[in-house]
Amino acid sequence: MKKITEENINYLLKVLKERFENNMHRHELINWNDVENKLLNNKDKLVSLHEMEITRGEPDIVLYDDNLDQYVFYDCSKETPLSRRSLCYDNEALESRKSNRPVNSAMKMAEDMEVTILNEEEYLYLQKLEEFDLKTSSWLLTDKETRSLGGSIFGDRRYNRVFIYHNGSESYYSTRGFRASKKI
Repeated sequence: MKKITEENINYLLKVLKERFENNMHRHELINWNDVENKLLNNKDKLVSLHEMEITRGEPDIVLYDDNLDQYVFYDCSKETPLSRRSLCYDNEALESRKSNRPVNSAMKMAEDMEVTILNEEEYLYLQKLEEFDLKTSSWLLTDKETRSLGGSIFGDRRYNRVFIYHNGSESYYSTRGFRASKKI
C-alpha cells in the first residue's frame, strides 16, 4: 500500500484548496471546510489524489453524492493529463502488441493509482462544466462487449462538440491518455 508523507498532505491540501477556490463553478454549493475535514479523515485516499496531482491531472471536486456522503474528484486539467499519455487501453491490448509497445496501459495505470477511469456519462458531465480535451483525447471506461471485439472508446472536444468514438484497444497516441475520478 502506498503512503503519503505529512509534507505531501499539506502541499496537496494547499493546492486542492486553491484550485477549489479558483473554480467555484464546478462546485458552487460545496464548502471547503467540509471537504478538508473529509480529506483529513480519509488520509489513505489522499494517496490517489496525490497521484492524480503529480501526473498533472489537476483533480478538483465536481460532485457531492448526498446519499453516500462522498465528494467526487475528477481530473480537471485542460488537456488529458500529460504524464498519462501514450498508453494503450488495457493490459490485454498491451500484451497483444508485438512491437512498439507503449510503457503501460491506461487501465493498469489507473489501477496502480487506485482511481477509476471516467466512463462516457462522467466524461459528458465534465464537458458540461467547461471545455476539456481541445487538442487531446481521453480513453473512457469501455463496456465488455465492445472490448471483447477488440475496441475501446475515447472522448474529445472538437468543433464546439464533444465526440465519443472508438479505436482498437492496442492503439496509443501521444495525445491520448485518460482522465480519472476518485470518491472520498
